[in-house]
Amino acid sequence: MKKILIIVATVAALILLTWYADRATRLKGQSASIPVSDLGGKPEPDLKLKDLDGKDVSLADYKGKVVFLNFWATWCDPCRVEISWLIDMQAKYASRGFTVVGVAMDDEGKSVVAPFIAKERFDVNGQPLPMDYPILLGTDEAADKFGGILGYPTSFLISRDGKVVTKFQGLKSSEELRKAIEAQL
Repeated sequence: MKKILIIVATVAALILLTWYADRATRLKGQSASIPVSDLGGKPEPDLKLKDLDGKDVSLADYKGKVVFLNFWATWCDPCRVEISWLIDMQAKYASRGFTVVGVAMDDEGKSVVAPFIAKERFDVNGQPLPMDYPILLGTDEAADKFGGILGYPTSFLISRDGKVVTKFQGLKSSEELRKAIEAQL
């Protein structure tokens, strides 16, 4: 009986701690999509990462484009759902000066990400398509430059002039993402 009480008390404490941590890290009155007014239109951080070929890529290389910077991981199920939408949006909006930039945050880096990119296909309007947008290998330092990442997917919409417009924490609807992107095009 004593062991059961200890287990119940421990579980209750963990639930309370999780609830408190979640509440403490949320912005008051905001959904997990944070509008520009709360981000203050901050300039994008100076970010330079390696692509899958080992080349340095700077976020500044995309100035003049609307960028959907997507922090994701190969093991993240919500990320897989979102990837289909991002492939579709890349195809639909690329001609209007838009690009998705994926930042893979897998601890194992290229050894896991490169085979995933080469092998995986995603259902986009009934067709199995590969990820066809730039993929960079993320680091904790890169995530910290954006205020830290609490979970995946986490994305930042960046305007043509290099300002962070919106942060998307967690999986949002494709319609919410499209509306935010179209407002910048």
